[in-house]
Amino acid sequence: MTGRDEAAELAAALGEPQWQAPRVRPLDRRLAVDQDSVERGLASLVLTVVELLRQLMERQALRRVDLGDLSEEQVERIGGTLMALEQQMTHLRDYFGLSPEDLNLDLGPLGPLLPTD
Repeated sequence: MTGRDEAAELAAALGEPQWQAPRVRPLDRRLAVDQDSVERGLASLVLTVVELLRQLMERQALRRVDLGDLSEEQVERIGGTLMALEQQMTHLRDYFGLSPEDLNLDLGPLGPLLPTD
């Protein structure tokens, strides 16, 4: 006997109607989906994650520079890479019509996701 059969027997013993799987309708009938808002929302989510990682990498690099773990060449390379990434983030935010504040999710009692340096 399968779990579904046991559930049906239990429901019958309790006088409950037999369980039926809910009908699933296509998404476009259930929600009014706007292609632009979906694209912007997804871009906002992806850019938020990228910005969080960028800031974490920047902090880690600054910590390593302060500790003297990096050579001058490594410091220059990391600095150039972080600057290029920040410029690309600005370009992508502009492309999708987002501001830096749009990427800073409010986590309720935990506060904002991204620090506001």
